Amino acid sequence: MTGPVSARLPVFPWDTLAEAKARAAAHPDGIVDLSVGAPVDDSPQVAQDALAKAANAPGYPTVFGPVSLRQSVVDWLARRFGITGVTPDQVLPTVGSKEFIGNLPVQLGLGPGDVVAFPTLAYPTYEVGARYARCEPVAADSTVAFGPSAPRLLYLNSPANPHGQVLGADHLRKTVEWCRERGTLLVSDECYLEFVWEGEATSVLHPDINGGSLEGILAVHSLSKRSNLAGYRDAFVVGDQAVIGELLALRKHLGFMLPAPVAAAMEAALGDDAHVDAQRERYARRRAVLRSALEKAGFEITHSQGSLYLWATRGEHCRDTVAWLAERGILVAPGEFYGPAGARHVRVGFTATDERIAAAAARLA
Repeated sequence: MTGPVSARLPVFPWDTLAEAKARAAAHPDGIVDLSVGAPVDDSPQVAQDALAKAANAPGYPTVFGPVSLRQSVVDWLARRFGITGVTPDQVLPTVGSKEFIGNLPVQLGLGPGDVVAFPTLAYPTYEVGARYARCEPVAADSTVAFGPSAPRLLYLNSPANPHGQVLGADHLRKTVEWCRERGTLLVSDECYLEFVWEGEATSVLHPDINGGSLEGILAVHSLSKRSNLAGYRDAFVVGDQAVIGELLALRKHLGFMLPAPVAAAMEAALGDDAHVDAQRERYARRRAVLRSALEKAGFEITHSQGSLYLWATRGEHCRDTVAWLAERGILVAPGEFYGPAGARHVRVGFTATDERIAAAAARLA
């Protein structure tokens, strides 16, 4: 017996919000849920049409997915971010990005004694995946923290969840060099790359960052946020062809395959920029309304240059802020969900509808 999951993994954080959620839901005008960041706007029609057209799919899909799908990723990277030199063989579709991140250490063959590193404020699945593989999870914001040793796997996240920080090109370039010198696999979670509000969207896949080689690099991307396709569970990873090949070989055995209709929808969505640009405008409006309302209510907003969240503080413990907002019918995520360094912040998503964002702003006023 390996022991219960509860002994190996942290408590699922959202389970601890039940009381605050009930309090917020009791508001006469209903809850404004800004805690999860789940898309609420329609999935693009181009994806829905492609899904329906491919619905007759009696055979098994492949783990690698159609070449046309992987080529659409290559084309998207070049068109949107000026990333060249990527081939379809360096692209692997995944069943959502959370699945990939949660299983990655195990699928890489890591285990006890191996260090998996991630930022001090981070998406919880980085740590969960490390613990699932029985690796040693280490939270650190600087490579200096590792001294002469080095992790086997290092995560970056830019634009970041929860705080929206956007890492600059120099930082990314130095991290790539540091990892290569030590044989550390660098995995950059770039799921919010099309939602940078201040500064420039920069990927580790760009030749200016990696010197024209993807050796030792993986970048994770998702259509959940950019295309409102969270319910489709479609994502992909791009990078070092040797690592992609190893993951492909293992995932064939395990059956991690994207359904054929979903692959068709993903390909169609990647080929259409108009729906993403329209969604960016929606989020920009909601972000502006919510940021103004929070600041007028006495909150300080830190980082928040990218992603779909505002990182806010009232200078008190995050659970006190959660309770204060819940009394006004607004539910947010406590910063401690993302590490001890977030104990005095809350993460406020702006993925709710225009009407709910306006309701939150009115209540804050």
